[in-house]
Amino acid sequence: MAEARIAPRRSLLSAAAIAVALLLVLGINMLADRFLASARVDLTQERLFTLSPGTRSVLAGLQDPVTLRLFYSRRLGAEIPAFGGYAERVRDMLREYVAASGGKLRLEIRDPEPFSDTEDRAIALGLQAIPLDQSGEQVFFGLAASNQADDERNIPFFQPERERFLEMDLTRIIYELSNPRRPVLGVLSPLPLNGDPRAMLMRQPQLAQPQVVMNQLRQVFTVRDIAMDALVIEPDVQLLLVAHPQGLSDATLYAIDQFVMRGGRLIAMVDPHSEMQAARPAPGGRPPADTASNLDRLLNAWGIETPREHIVADLRGAWRVRAGPNDRVQAVDYVAWFALQNDSLNRNEVTVAALDQISVASAGEIRLRPGTRLEFTPFLTSSAQSMLLEVARVRSDPQPARILGDFRADGQRRAIAARFRGTLGTAFPDGPPAPPEGVERPADFPAHRSATEAPASFVVIADTDMLEDRFWVRVQDFFGQQVAQPFAGNGSLIVNIADNLAGSDAMISLRSRGESQRPFERVDAIRRTADAQYRQTERGLQERLQGTERRLRELRQGTPVQPGERNQNQVMITPEQRAEIDRAREEIAATRRQLRAVQLELRRDIEALETTLRILNIVVVPLLVTLLAIGLAVLRVRQRRAARA
Repeated sequence: MAEARIAPRRSLLSAAAIAVALLLVLGINMLADRFLASARVDLTQERLFTLSPGTRSVLAGLQDPVTLRLFYSRRLGAEIPAFGGYAERVRDMLREYVAASGGKLRLEIRDPEPFSDTEDRAIALGLQAIPLDQSGEQVFFGLAASNQADDERNIPFFQPERERFLEMDLTRIIYELSNPRRPVLGVLSPLPLNGDPRAMLMRQPQLAQPQVVMNQLRQVFTVRDIAMDALVIEPDVQLLLVAHPQGLSDATLYAIDQFVMRGGRLIAMVDPHSEMQAARPAPGGRPPADTASNLDRLLNAWGIETPREHIVADLRGAWRVRAGPNDRVQAVDYVAWFALQNDSLNRNEVTVAALDQISVASAGEIRLRPGTRLEFTPFLTSSAQSMLLEVARVRSDPQPARILGDFRADGQRRAIAARFRGTLGTAFPDGPPAPPEGVERPADFPAHRSATEAPASFVVIADTDMLEDRFWVRVQDFFGQQVAQPFAGNGSLIVNIADNLAGSDAMISLRSRGESQRPFERVDAIRRTADAQYRQTERGLQERLQGTERRLRELRQGTPVQPGERNQNQVMITPEQRAEIDRAREEIAATRRQLRAVQLELRRDIEALETTLRILNIVVVPLLVTLLAIGLAVLRVRQRRAARA
């Protein structure tokens, strides 16, 4: 009887427990949805799905509200699933921004259906419409942002190829709307950084477009061109970029000197050989005779040297370029053009801390002069597999295969870009030089300064070709819109340096995040070492072949009686000559066998590495997982037995 009464009570308690459990689950879900909606665990190595400190700094500094309007056509995601998945990623990221903004960001998501007011609004805001099919229906996937002053910025179209740059693009437009006053950046350069005005005459219209790095600088700075014969740098210019200074008069050098003496920040880019300039004909139609630049009058006075006689050649990271028409291989490592990676980037320097790769071409070396007390911080250096190469080897008709054959690394590392800090004295201790004939100084010409009042901070880079698109970015046309796909961090580096010198570091960590490449470094190292050995052996073979051919011609023509004459009387080859010919042929055959052996070893090492990786992926890793599972199972059995005991 008692048991009959207890059974319903137990059932009631069980039902109550289930109800309480359901209420707890429901409550936990509601609390999680309220307080943990944006919580996530980012397990990627580069933390690509976590808002960077730069983004959080920009969001924390927002003073006025900013409205973000996402225009996304659902038909686009329905027809092309890749865009549907990316749209979800963009929405999630925008919600992260809103959650971290403290109420300063407002997000609107709109579907611009055909022939609707929303579609008209998207077009008016400058968003990119693309045709979905042959019927002509247009779809949108872009962002328009505005602040209270009605300043507007937009991302015309989100492309999945730029997913790794998503945070950079979003934070950039928010930063620009929250900082409408931009620092003034002066650019003094003879290079066609803003497009070559002779592009149509040269029948190369693509050269009329500005370099991508200039477009990036304009997103952050008010860029102002400085004349090559300027006598004064305007007072409102906070930062000066001098790129490839050629033929500057003493008066212009004095203007740069005094700009630094007054506390201005300087980025000086010099070059022993400008590939950008060499690739464009001089006004007369001929290749330029002088492709070097320097600021020796200023830099030497400040304790810095940038020699012009040599360039830095580096085997590690060398570009693969097309070999000569007479070479047996199709591509060769061109050690004058190389990518700086790993320990070639100074991770303690904020401007390159998160960058993965910088490309340089025919770069020079930076050194301190004896007795200089400047603080010298290199942030781009060559690897130990480098050497100095005479600039004449690359200035006219460079031969990559021959250069590689002569390459001998000396184990030294050379600074290609560096930051300097310290008190500077003027390079013009006697005061301003006389202006050019027929030119008068302006009435408000600044007073002469003999030294900086506070320690100066400036950057010197011994390469200007990192500014050219072909060395770091691919520009593609997307329905009339120019889309830049970087393969190196050159643009980010220049903008980071400018930001840092101008006193704005918020965007630096952010701008560096997306440009991550994971090359097969071990395979590249094996291939480069073997290829260099192959080229050196090939060079010796070619020289021996040429010498043997000359000797064979002499033997077949006979011993000359007079220089340049043929001995008509000698028509028979002597036994000694025949033996010499046989020895030469055996030497050629042996050398060719050596070449084949080098090529075989190259493939053998790479294939052995590939086989090892396959074994690790197919056998070792699953075996380790299985052993781990077995170990956990055994551990659980022992724990259960121990609990029962």
